[in-house]
Amino acid sequence: MNWQAYLSSVGAQWQDTDVTGFGQPAAEIQALEQTAVLVPLVNFGLIRLSGPETIPFLHGQVSSDVKKLPSPGAHFSTYSTPKGRMLASMLIVRHGDDLVLQLPAALVPAIQKRLSMYILRSKTRAEDVSGTTAVIGLAGPQAAAMLANTLGIKLAADYAVAEADGTTVIRLPGDRFLVQLAADAAPTVWAKLVAAGAVPAGVPVWTLSDIRAGIVWVLPGTQEEFVPQMANMELIGAVNFQKGCYPGQEIVARTQYLGKLKKRAFRVVSTQATQPGDAIFSADMNGQASGLIALAAPAGPGKWESLAVAQLGSVEHGLHLESPEGPQLDVLPLPYAVRE
Repeated sequence: MNWQAYLSSVGAQWQDTDVTGFGQPAAEIQALEQTAVLVPLVNFGLIRLSGPETIPFLHGQVSSDVKKLPSPGAHFSTYSTPKGRMLASMLIVRHGDDLVLQLPAALVPAIQKRLSMYILRSKTRAEDVSGTTAVIGLAGPQAAAMLANTLGIKLAADYAVAEADGTTVIRLPGDRFLVQLAADAAPTVWAKLVAAGAVPAGVPVWTLSDIRAGIVWVLPGTQEEFVPQMANMELIGAVNFQKGCYPGQEIVARTQYLGKLKKRAFRVVSTQATQPGDAIFSADMNGQASGLIALAAPAGPGKWESLAVAQLGSVEHGLHLESPEGPQLDVLPLPYAVRE
């Protein structure tokens, strides 16, 4: 039984290619906050770059310092146009000379193709391994203990990586873990974690955990909308300002050092459903949009949380959805300080 068929057999509810839940949305959010949830991250895909020149090649393409990434190790990064606008945000995991890029599945074909165009004579190759590799998310206050009890893996520091028997586990901020493993091995690991008490949950619950961690994922509807700092990417270690050139580096550096940043990502809550790409308005913008929703997820009955990229000056005037008189967006705290 393949991974998707297995998920259906244990109660996964699908919308197109995403798992929306397991029939108990309120219990899934409660488990995220109180115990642990187990999420099949079918919304993400993986690109594997392999070959002896993989590290220097990708180092010259993305905003993070790939050369300083330990093996095994992980960090967030961004991939931009020459104008500094993000084409993708990603998690990079290093395995020796190889790198695995995790990013939204809808972006994988185009990003793989674009990277391959620039490989030229570099001794590396970019391969989409999404079809053979599964990604599972485990999150919540009891997630670390469940992982230790079932897989014998203990990771104390954020972005630490453990490798065992073809399975890679990455610890993320906010009591969250990613498990990357062969798709045919995923059902066994899933069953062990459920037996340990993890509550199966849909992709929206993991998205909610990303929002609360302040992680902006570039999606098809938000490509080329933000320079990395607008999405707080340097605040999560995704931008290194001392490294050499990469596409968009001049714009990113100028934004940082000349104080030209006018927008930031804020965590907001509303009583109306939000989705990526929704416009945000404020009284100070004279009818013009102040920004847009970058990431959104339900957070309980009649409540939605989002990451909203908006003008810095608009926050004190109040943010509203769809129009200056639209539903109010109340700002919530992030786990890091948002600096101008």
